[in-house]
Amino acid sequence: MGRKAAREVAVKLLYQMEIQKDNREEQIQTALNENENELTSKDKKYITDIIKGVYENIKNIDELIKKYSKGWEFNRISKVDLSILRLSIFEILFREDIPYNVSVNEAVEIAKKYSSEGAGAFINGILSNLSKQKA
Repeated sequence: MGRKAAREVAVKLLYQMEIQKDNREEQIQTALNENENELTSKDKKYITDIIKGVYENIKNIDELIKKYSKGWEFNRISKVDLSILRLSIFEILFREDIPYNVSVNEAVEIAKKYSSEGAGAFINGILSNLSKQKA
């Protein structure tokens, strides 16, 4: 499947988990089963690691989103954008094997594909502000 497509599956799963607060492990397994034919074992590991990592660090990640989404109330950020931001911020902070610019570019592309017009710029702005502080 490849990392790009696996990233999209992870974003969709994060979105689903934000809407349905059911058993996370069960939701992960269902998503992996639904994409069984397209996913390699490496893709499955990436998706599982990302989802678990986001939820283990969600308070910290959400605080960063609140901090860098200037002029936006956290609860007004769309669930799609929130899912994309959570994934990309987790990658930036905790996945040294993924270059920063790849995380940002992929987040913007996913936003253009799945979110509203202007979401790519919104996400790019938050991630750019985060990177300036991280540097």
